Amino acid sequence: MPGSGSPTVRQRMLGNELRQARLRLGLSGDQVATSLGWSGAKVSRIETARISLREGDLEALLRLYEISGDQRQKLLGLRRDAARKGWWEDYQDSLPQELTTYLSLEAEATEIRTWEPQVVPGFLQTEKYAWQIIDSGRKSTVVPPTGVRSRVEVRMARQQILLGEDSTVTIWVVLDESVLLRRHGEPQVMHEQLQCLLDVARRPGIRIQILPLDFPVHPISSGSFLHLKFAEYHDVVFLDSLLGGRFVEEEELVYGYEIAFDTLRDRALGEEESLAVIRQSMERWV
Repeated sequence: MPGSGSPTVRQRMLGNELRQARLRLGLSGDQVATSLGWSGAKVSRIETARISLREGDLEALLRLYEISGDQRQKLLGLRRDAARKGWWEDYQDSLPQELTTYLSLEAEATEIRTWEPQVVPGFLQTEKYAWQIIDSGRKSTVVPPTGVRSRVEVRMARQQILLGEDSTVTIWVVLDESVLLRRHGEPQVMHEQLQCLLDVARRPGIRIQILPLDFPVHPISSGSFLHLKFAEYHDVVFLDSLLGGRFVEEEELVYGYEIAFDTLRDRALGEEESLAVIRQSMERWV
């Protein structure tokens, strides 16, 4: 099974720690660059995690910022962890950059909250359902035929990690009821997919709720989104789209999505009622 871990999160944490250290000394990025013989752009790219940080460059920054002891060891450890290869990098040539970045963030998340009004979330899809979703959307996207297999493999790998016995992530899913009724593939594909949802919903740390079709007013008009929470990093929201995706990290905007999800969760059916709706919907696909 692919290994977990998230170089991107750790690289971002390292960049933020270095930025805070610079600000505590009252130094500008240009002043740091001049002291070390770098360009100002290099300092900015390090702090925003747009480039990997070599050990020698980190040592130079630690000396300049007078960082020693446990803090020095912590930052050196972050750099080592950030340099490790993530399992998703095997697929980076066939996936959009936004998706590989998302996968690296997801691997470090302690909680995933997702709203999905159209299809079953990727990490809960069966292989046959995933094939149908990705292949049917291929004509309206830039996904080449060879890319379908890679994307299906990625979804199955995510499922192994997020739903595996060693997983500690908490998952909370709210689905629009129409997801259960919208056909993708043969009826057997849909039947197996809904059975998968029932099986997954019985696992500890995973909650699945259904927003019923007869709810009088739809609580939000947003498309699907995933809200990631971390132990030592700020929350991130990912908005999937036809040709890629977008990250939301501004605190105020992230809070807006948190409130939106809480609204959906509160107005959706309870967990047992939701499972009953899934079982009832399965009868449609016999």
